[in-house]
Amino acid sequence: MKTALITKTLIASLGFFTLFAPARASAQLIPQPWVSVGGNEGDITYSVGARAFDIGAELGFGPDGSTGVDVLKFLSLPFVSPYVGLGYYSEDKGVAFSGGVQVRASDNFFVGGGYNSVRGFNGQLGIRF
Repeated sequence: MKTALITKTLIASLGFFTLFAPARASAQLIPQPWVSVGGNEGDITYSVGARAFDIGAELGFGPDGSTGVDVLKFLSLPFVSPYVGLGYYSEDKGVAFSGGVQVRASDNFFVGGGYNSVRGFNGQLGIRF
């Protein structure tokens, strides 16, 4: 009776430790910056961004001199990280929606592509420390 109870307790404890153990975040301690260049309405647009703990922020410069900030949420998969975002831009551009994907090209670099409703389609190049 005691052996069965101890075994069940150990199995349940191991299950809870596996379920609630924090993910290894040593690679996420240093933000991963990127630059982005794209186009919308015949204008060149660009941005700079950084990501840490699957949350990102991007400072973008759109058409007609608009400037804005996007907050991004990433889904980390082994080699690819899709994201969605929401931002706000000046010059009466208002709220912006964005989405895209970043793909690990090597241990230290990643590339990506995305769309922002104010800045249009864009390509990204970033570095991982």
